[in-house]
Amino acid sequence: MSLHDDAVLVLKGYEGQEELRQTYLDHLATHPDGMWKACGDGHITASALVIDPSRGRVLLTLHKKLRMWLQMGGHCEPGDATVAAAALREATEESGIEGLTLLTGGPVRLDRHAIPAPCHWHLDVQYAVVAPPGAVQTISDESLDLRWFAYDEVADVADESVVRLLEATRARL
Repeated sequence: MSLHDDAVLVLKGYEGQEELRQTYLDHLATHPDGMWKACGDGHITASALVIDPSRGRVLLTLHKKLRMWLQMGGHCEPGDATVAAAALREATEESGIEGLTLLTGGPVRLDRHAIPAPCHWHLDVQYAVVAPPGAVQTISDESLDLRWFAYDEVADVADESVVRLLEATRARL
């Protein structure tokens, strides 16, 4: 199965955000290249919120280009077998934490956001991953900083999309 086919199946099975979910499905139906950065009309991205439920905290990255505190994530790559695998890969690469595990139940949220040209949109499929006990993060080249925040601190440092992702993740826990 192709990554494109996996994304369609994941989105068809996703419950909630019906209008946005349909926007993603319509995009994939009209863009065979809709999984890739080269698709100028927008493309699917995969992200994951790294959580440590036992300590009530999340790991956020200070994005190098955007200079915003965000969850880990980015573009799908040809070697990604599934959208979930892409999100897990991105979370592992950007956090430096080995042994992350996907929170069960598939994507936690969808978030469509405008990005600078030449592309127009990121259609982000957002997951959550649980950090193993004693996890130690390592800053990647894509980050200016990497820091754990208590659940109640996230709204003070991150935008609404991250706050909504955290709320949905906590509801799933």
